[in-house]
Amino acid sequence: MTMLLIFAGVLVLLLSGIPIFAGLGLMAMGLLYGVEGQIGSLAEIAFGKLDVYLLVCIPLFTFMAHVIIKARVVDDLYGAVHSLVRHWPGGLGVATVLSCTVFAAISGSSVATALTIGTSAIPQMKRYGYPTRSAYGVVAAGGTLGILIPPSGPMVLYGVVSDTSIGGLFMGGILPGLLVAALFSMYCVIRASRDPRQERLPRAPWSEISAVMRRAVWPLMLPPLILGGMYFGVFTATEAAGAGAAAAIFISTVIYRSLSWRDLFDAAKETVRTTSMLFMILIGAAMFSHVLTILRLPAMLVEWVTTLGLGPVSFILIIMAVIVVLGMFLETISIILITTPILLPVIDALGIDPVWYGVMLMINLELALITPPVGMNLFVIKGIDNAPIYEVIRGALPYALLMLAGLVAVMIWPDLVLWLPRSMNYGL
Repeated sequence: MTMLLIFAGVLVLLLSGIPIFAGLGLMAMGLLYGVEGQIGSLAEIAFGKLDVYLLVCIPLFTFMAHVIIKARVVDDLYGAVHSLVRHWPGGLGVATVLSCTVFAAISGSSVATALTIGTSAIPQMKRYGYPTRSAYGVVAAGGTLGILIPPSGPMVLYGVVSDTSIGGLFMGGILPGLLVAALFSMYCVIRASRDPRQERLPRAPWSEISAVMRRAVWPLMLPPLILGGMYFGVFTATEAAGAGAAAAIFISTVIYRSLSWRDLFDAAKETVRTTSMLFMILIGAAMFSHVLTILRLPAMLVEWVTTLGLGPVSFILIIMAVIVVLGMFLETISIILITTPILLPVIDALGIDPVWYGVMLMINLELALITPPVGMNLFVIKGIDNAPIYEVIRGALPYALLMLAGLVAVMIWPDLVLWLPRSMNYGL
């Protein structure tokens, strides 16, 4: 009962509109003062949580994404993918999904992916006869891949909070991310094949493909640089983030020559703003987790689950269902930082691999981005095209079902997640 009251109190605070870090911090301070009569230990907790070398990769990956966006490289990415698949049934939709997949591997942000790719893709799809609802849905859903395709900010946060290998999480997200992208692409092809209104474009001539690929090849090298360097042991996750940021500056200034000093300053400023917000939330979550440990709530949850006799599969099914519901009301970072400290002892006790759970959590959080009433990507698409929100929701619904199918596949076949990390000798 104590756990339910605390959890309900946190939800009320977060839904009241106050900042996430303030809600978590206020709840932690109130509980700690009630238990110990002082809150002095929270300062040490805050410093200790941020004094982690791995956290350096968050501002570096964020800076890399902002540099690529400021340099206006994304139009070439979309143009290259579009020229390769535009003659397929649903070619524009497939091009949008593939562009989101590539940009997700550069930006690590779902909202940035949906906003950046949607600005180019939605007008194109509407121009060639795509139903408006379908255009909104594919961009909203494709944008969610930013959480799952590494590098991913939410993956880094989960890894830090749960003390799970960031490299293992990044590698574990690749195959499920490609699986979800393939499901989205197949749906676009099948839907277009049955819809005569969607105009099929002629195959692009080789001269056009060659021209756009020459411009796009440099940004397309960023994901192989980052992930390949990690896979072959050249980089740690933090070093890969630094290499990616340096490569983004090189591409933008030397190859494209489209990044001004003002753009670089703006990219740095946006990085500081985003990173400061994430770190403040992380401090609030660390305080909250510390108080939960003092109250022995995670240990009590382990005892309760043991008493019920729940196995790993039953527990995962229940937790995934709960997170689906939470995702309708809370944004992704809140869900990670509130649920992970509570559930981690149970995950350990039941022998559930934290990388496998983490990737399932990311897929579930993807779903949260396109489920009303608080799905962030729904409102991003609404803002791009001034779209009626119900049209965006209807367009995203089929993709939400496909995400659930991807989640079920990962639950049934854990090796979809664990094969790559094991091949890297991450101790899984």
